[in-house]
Amino acid sequence: MNEHKQAVKLKGVGDGLWVTIDPSRPVDLLKNDLAAVFKRLNEMAVNSKVTLDTETNESHLDLLDELGLFLKDRFKVATVLVPPNQRSRSREEERTRKRDMDRSWQHHRSHVLMLAGRVRSGQKVTARKHLTIMGDVNPGAEVVAGGDILVMGSLKGKAAAGYPDDGKKIILALDFQPEQLQIGGHVVAGIPSFKEGRAQFAHIVNDAILVDDYLKNNPFGRLPWPEVL
Repeated sequence: MNEHKQAVKLKGVGDGLWVTIDPSRPVDLLKNDLAAVFKRLNEMAVNSKVTLDTETNESHLDLLDELGLFLKDRFKVATVLVPPNQRSRSREEERTRKRDMDRSWQHHRSHVLMLAGRVRSGQKVTARKHLTIMGDVNPGAEVVAGGDILVMGSLKGKAAAGYPDDGKKIILALDFQPEQLQIGGHVVAGIPSFKEGRAQFAHIVNDAILVDDYLKNNPFGRLPWPEVL
């Protein structure tokens, strides 16, 4: 990634403002850059009409909606629009996701369910044994597994591993910010992250859920030999 590439670009279009964001950047960085740009506008931002777009051909509707709410709350813009191409791609993606959920997301056939993509708010993924998400789990989303849960992205929703009563399983994420965790019969909410963007995992220690730094306490280091779990 080019560190010098602008994360937020602003231009005037007609009677409104067109803002282009780089969706590869962290959402907190995008909010900070948006705040810096809109502070310079002063009163011009109030009651303005803003269009939010990305620099890619992929749909990032969840991100754009979150940034739109941020602009409305922070700078009192009147409306935030998303280009029609973003909405149309999102509708097609939703149809695909609904088909996949109806067919296979209640997963009972093999030991591991692996999904690539973002689990959105309101969606639930259930695996009979282990679950790997190659993407993010958004706030309001839920992932449940009879075995371990590995999130190769941000975990910001709810996660339940070892469901319903196996306390030996773990929940691991590269960016660990869950709303709620459950391992076996233990449930906890509001666990603070050591550091945003740091790989961490939750496990049971002394009959309570503990969060550890993955690089310092590798949970897989205890396995003596490859085995089918």
